[in-house]
Amino acid sequence: MNKIEQQVMASVAVIYAVRALVSATALKFYALAVSTAGIVVFASVPHVLLNFESVASHGPASVAIFIVYAVLSTTVVIQFALAVGAAAFISLAVSGVRSFFSNKTVTA
Repeated sequence: MNKIEQQVMASVAVIYAVRALVSATALKFYALAVSTAGIVVFASVPHVLLNFESVASHGPASVAIFIVYAVLSTTVVIQFALAVGAAAFISLAVSGVRSFFSNKTVTA
């Protein structure tokens, strides 16, 4: 391989890597990771889990009320992180389900 071919192949490799790093799926993963990190930093996750454990023994209705109250009583930053994380998670789940079922081949 001569020098020009090496430069062209290096450029192609860089373009391929950049396209993979900024694909829609990668951006969804980044959003999910950043929102999870934000929630961990700005919320007291161990306290929330401890409170959730005590509420969970009272049934699904109390769990639903707890979740709504926990989200509404947090700061806007955590609410935003929850919304972004939920949207990213749902979008990734939908993409995964679509990909799973579109790759199935029907054999008779």
